[in-house]
Amino acid sequence: MRLWSNGMAIDALDQEILFQLRQDGRLSNVELAARVGLTPAPCLRRVKRLEADGVIAGYRARIDPAAAGRAFEVMVSAEVSINDRETVEEFEAALTSYDEVLECHRLFGRPDYLIRVAVQDQTAFENFLTGKLMSLNAVARVDSHLIMKKLKTDD
Repeated sequence: MRLWSNGMAIDALDQEILFQLRQDGRLSNVELAARVGLTPAPCLRRVKRLEADGVIAGYRARIDPAAAGRAFEVMVSAEVSINDRETVEEFEAALTSYDEVLECHRLFGRPDYLIRVAVQDQTAFENFLTGKLMSLNAVARVDSHLIMKKLKTDD
């Protein structure tokens, strides 16, 4: 039995349920129950409890980036020169509003932000970088890192 940070006890069956749902969130309850060695009713109770306790935060479709025209991914690090609350909030609101931004993380230390960007190609990335990101008032420095190969991803 393992305690999660929310104080919830997760046993081996709960962990297996979570593993199976990470692999395929569209599993029927009957199929999930068969995979984890439970009958459907107790399996559904466990899933509902995991949802109610916030361990399962939701379900979503994984989209193939190439099929969606967004196979060109770049990790961008950004540093801001203005650190007052209003400017930071405006900067973060702008970043999170851009369709090209898949993930954005505020970091401790330098750089200030790590941003995962997905676009169609290099030209689209250049347009995003110069037309959107670098036009924001707070931006002091931007470094781009092209992704060569994904080794592991959770999405």
